Amino acid sequence: MIIEDEELRQLYKVSSEEHLQNLEAGILHLEQHPEDGEKLQEVLREAHTLKGDSRMLGVKDVESLAHQIEQVVGKLKEDSTALQGGMGDRLYYGLDAMGKIVQEAVTGEPSGIQGYKVLAVLMGANIPESPTFQAEPQPEQTTEVAEAAPEPKTEREEPIELEEAASAMEVSLPEPESKPQPEEPPAPPEVPSAPEVSLPEPEPVVQEPQEPVKPISVSPRPPVPASPSPPPVPQQTASKQEAPIVRSNYRIESVRVATQNLDDLMTQTGELTVSKIRMAHHINTMNDMVSLWEEWNRQTYGNLGFEQSLDKLQSLKQRHEEYLEEMGKLLNQLRSRASEDVARLEAIANQLDSGIRTLRLLPLSTIFNRFPRLVRDLAKQQGKQVNLILEGAETKADKRILEEMKDPLMHMIRNSIDHGIETPDERIAQGKPAQATIHLRGSQIGNSIIIELEDDGQGLNLDHIKHTTKEKGLRRPEELEAMTDQQIQSLIFAPGFSTRQFVTEVSGRGVGLDVVRTNVEHLKGNIHVESTPGKGCKFTIQLSTSLATASVLLVSVQDSTYAIPVEFVKTTLLIPEHQIFAIEGRDTYAMGDRPISIARLEEILELSSSSESESESYIPKTRELLPCLILQVGPELLGVIVDELLDQQDIILKPQSRLLQRVRNISGATILGTGEVCMVLNPQDLIKSVQKRNLQRKIQSSQVVKQKEEHRKSAVLLLAEDSIATRTQEKRILESAGYEVVTAVDGLDAYNKLRGRHFDGVISDVQMPNLDGLSLAAKIREHKEYADLPIILVTSLASDEDKHRGAEAGASAYLTKGGFSQELLLETVRRLV
Repeated sequence: MIIEDEELRQLYKVSSEEHLQNLEAGILHLEQHPEDGEKLQEVLREAHTLKGDSRMLGVKDVESLAHQIEQVVGKLKEDSTALQGGMGDRLYYGLDAMGKIVQEAVTGEPSGIQGYKVLAVLMGANIPESPTFQAEPQPEQTTEVAEAAPEPKTEREEPIELEEAASAMEVSLPEPESKPQPEEPPAPPEVPSAPEVSLPEPEPVVQEPQEPVKPISVSPRPPVPASPSPPPVPQQTASKQEAPIVRSNYRIESVRVATQNLDDLMTQTGELTVSKIRMAHHINTMNDMVSLWEEWNRQTYGNLGFEQSLDKLQSLKQRHEEYLEEMGKLLNQLRSRASEDVARLEAIANQLDSGIRTLRLLPLSTIFNRFPRLVRDLAKQQGKQVNLILEGAETKADKRILEEMKDPLMHMIRNSIDHGIETPDERIAQGKPAQATIHLRGSQIGNSIIIELEDDGQGLNLDHIKHTTKEKGLRRPEELEAMTDQQIQSLIFAPGFSTRQFVTEVSGRGVGLDVVRTNVEHLKGNIHVESTPGKGCKFTIQLSTSLATASVLLVSVQDSTYAIPVEFVKTTLLIPEHQIFAIEGRDTYAMGDRPISIARLEEILELSSSSESESESYIPKTRELLPCLILQVGPELLGVIVDELLDQQDIILKPQSRLLQRVRNISGATILGTGEVCMVLNPQDLIKSVQKRNLQRKIQSSQVVKQKEEHRKSAVLLLAEDSIATRTQEKRILESAGYEVVTAVDGLDAYNKLRGRHFDGVISDVQMPNLDGLSLAAKIREHKEYADLPIILVTSLASDEDKHRGAEAGASAYLTKGGFSQELLLETVRRLV
């Protein structure tokens, strides 16, 4: 059946969904706090109200089921008994069925629900073993359901027969058949014709955690796990593989608006009318100015005759001055009034914008309240004890954020229970309470909505993550070795990443947290994870409060303007170029006591047209102070150097076309007041681009170090020293470091040996017989083939004049024996050879 009146349909849809949600929340609360009489009375009121609404609109099945729920809960109140697990399961079963019947009454789409059979369950019959209320379509459900744990049987001393329930609902049972034949879509509930109990899947979130159970087949034969799937399943599978979370059908179709908000908007509309009338007066003032100008012009050109007397010319001059004075008054008046009206219109527009946004705001409880049932059923299915604590559910967010974040949060909760939470025995063995705790928090900081999901489970296993990443070919081993712990933890968001070795109803399909990150980034937000092994794991999602507009910082790079969202800008600095230093091949700036990677925006965006090869440091030192933005995404910081900081302003984000839906480093575009198209940059991508570049540099640097190490082991050095004690000591130092050393007793001996074979470097004293060190260096530099040969002078002569003579002679380094150390000698050799 369907409710004929459209207005009543919509009212019934909104009110019944609210009643069903409150009933579910109340039953969940009573399971945990059976002594709460006030909540028990509230559940009775909700059931009674839903029964009355359904009776008035002729939705008989919902009326009967609501009445039976009222009877069951009322019995608890009369007997002062607690709500047991089996009774709770039957009540949830009834609520699920009622939700589908409401959907049928609103849309007219057959629900396929046999009301009398649902009533029988509420009266005490066993819950049918059917995947009736599986909330979220599972791609592999047809092959996995045989392995799923069956629903626990509900105990009852006197089983209720279907005939008894049918009699209560005043419907007739179908005649039994040995082999039911396929029939047309079900008739109205008064005369059910389909002998099947299975119900279509209800809305994803509410029914997500229902325990997977074996299907009841209409054939006498037992169900075969590997039987072919019905036609809709392959379509669901394809959808799941492409984007199971992004393509959610969950929509919030109506919102409740406080009358005060409507009154405020009405007041602002009246203010707009006043401003409109004032603008009309401005038009009249401009018309007066035009008339004055025309009269002035006519009199001026009509009195240009040279025969005019002096008196007439003076009179004309006086009239011109009067016209000028009058024109000036009108212009000043118009400017003053226009400025006032512009300011007034701006204030009204801002208030209207804020008011309209307020109408779209809904509390996070709109989706948060759907998760306690999910946690209860999923924990029960996996034999775990989990308590979900909701915090900050009153925080308000845009309606679209709630629609898009419902499925990602559901996925994260399922992931937390399946992967993170241990079994009660495991927790007790680790000294933890048997019941795990999941905190779901919401808050607003500035222009950002923060959603945190934290559990006290086992946390992330970094070794397991690295092993899985290598096994699936997501990263090379050398890349993993160069990564920080934070970067390794972030690998769980990589597409196809899953540590499950077998497929279950919850995990192991290769569709993991990457879909969560996709949804979050689609909302111009970011997500990051923090984990402590054995202590737990916390996911933090940051989203903008507004999706249509954004406050951005405009910067200039190579005469082009780019925008960066201000919520990701920690601060702006002018960095002295001499304070930039290199660490592991990446440019770094020390902000306080924390080193921060620095990169030029033009390099990140690959705007440079230079064909020169990349240097060790890719920040040109072209001026003393460099404008820099410190970006922060979660715990990650990045300094981005630009040519100029321009302005901060609010912009309207323009959606990207399908062809440019995902461009690296770009999140959208806008049109500035000048008409210029401006790209809005993606801070998450900017940080990822620099991290990738730094990782490649680190890998290359380690490879270079290895090559130098190998070269060092085969390097041959020529040591010239006339003192046998010093010569022996320096030789031992160099040979212990892996170098081959050839000694010479003076400069002449060293020069002759140098001409006889290849050497990778020369180490020489200065004061020696036959040929001193300075003369030896100068003589070596006379040969072009030795122009790049490292020459290290080690001497007791430590004056600046001596060092200057050594440099003029061609020495590459000058070490004094007074400050001589083994480490200094080896470091110098490593650097030069």
